[in-house]
Amino acid sequence: MTDQPVTDPVNSRNDSTDDWVPPRSRLIDPRTAVMLLACLFSVVLSAVVVLLPVKYAILQPGPVLNTLGQADGKPLISISGHATYKTSGTLDLLTVSVLGGPDRKVTLLQVVDGWLRKSSAVVPEEQVFAPGETQQQSDAENAAEMTSSQQSATAAALSTLGIKVPTKLTVAGTEDTAPAAKVLKKDDVILALNGTAIGDLTQLRTTLAKEKAGADVKVRIRRGGQTRTVTTQTLANADGDTVLGIYITPDFDFPFDVKIQIENIGGPSAGMMFALGIIDTLTPGDLTGGKDFAGTGTIDADGTVGPIGGIRQKLVGARRAGAEYFLAPADNCNEVVGHIPDGLHVVKVSTLDQARNDVEAIAKGDTTGLAGCS
Repeated sequence: MTDQPVTDPVNSRNDSTDDWVPPRSRLIDPRTAVMLLACLFSVVLSAVVVLLPVKYAILQPGPVLNTLGQADGKPLISISGHATYKTSGTLDLLTVSVLGGPDRKVTLLQVVDGWLRKSSAVVPEEQVFAPGETQQQSDAENAAEMTSSQQSATAAALSTLGIKVPTKLTVAGTEDTAPAAKVLKKDDVILALNGTAIGDLTQLRTTLAKEKAGADVKVRIRRGGQTRTVTTQTLANADGDTVLGIYITPDFDFPFDVKIQIENIGGPSAGMMFALGIIDTLTPGDLTGGKDFAGTGTIDADGTVGPIGGIRQKLVGARRAGAEYFLAPADNCNEVVGHIPDGLHVVKVSTLDQARNDVEAIAKGDTTGLAGCS
């Protein structure tokens, strides 16, 4: 028997035939090819879409710092020219990390991830950044707010302790509809009201509180180096308080040096916790009784505690840091209800004096009568 060439009945062909067609097993059906191309296009398109920048910002729990402790090896609060005392426990200030912004957009993939995390909040970019604002402008504004907050916190803390802080009150602007807009100008310095010398914001508000809305008042001012007296009318604000309808920039003359060392954190929301930290540092004994407190809230020089943003993320950050008690601005209570982490007790505060008294009460184990958010 002679060897014969092995032939493949499927792949063999007759070379002498001109109309040979490749076997069907080696061809892709046109409809299959279209479907594959469509799938490939969908995958590529989906990848592009999820990676495209979108105009959202993602709020997440940020760093937590103890105002009684240190940062980068330096005390957050350092005081010279006045007696200071050892402290214990914590008075944590809380921050919110923001992903997104004018110069650092987030992607749809990041937004979806933010939606899926209970500790995060996804909000339109314009809720965090002003229209047309650059990241550099936003950072500069936050830094300025932090500096102002530290000044107000120091003034409020010293005032609470009965330490006088001479203050120059400069007009930063006026409400357009206020009668004062016709007689007071930017950079005017307020000296007296109806003959009563005004040395700080508390005195100004106390003196105005004696007047009825719509009453004529005489305001002594210094303008361009010259002193003069102008007459204007008061009005009522949204809370019913008697005001002049002006914006004030206070310039404090502190009797000793209070420095707050903090970097890469902006905004005014740490004011109340700075003030409590200063009070604890300047007074004998432990304000906290060794307990762990956290809190947030803006502070005015007269001790008024104001609302802040991102409180739900701050609640999470506080509990993660080990805080047992959380001091929340009264005006933020509606955002707190239903979002308090297990093991964290929230106390509602509206003034620095109240916050101090509440911390002292908790330190002594007396939690009766404390206001919560409900």
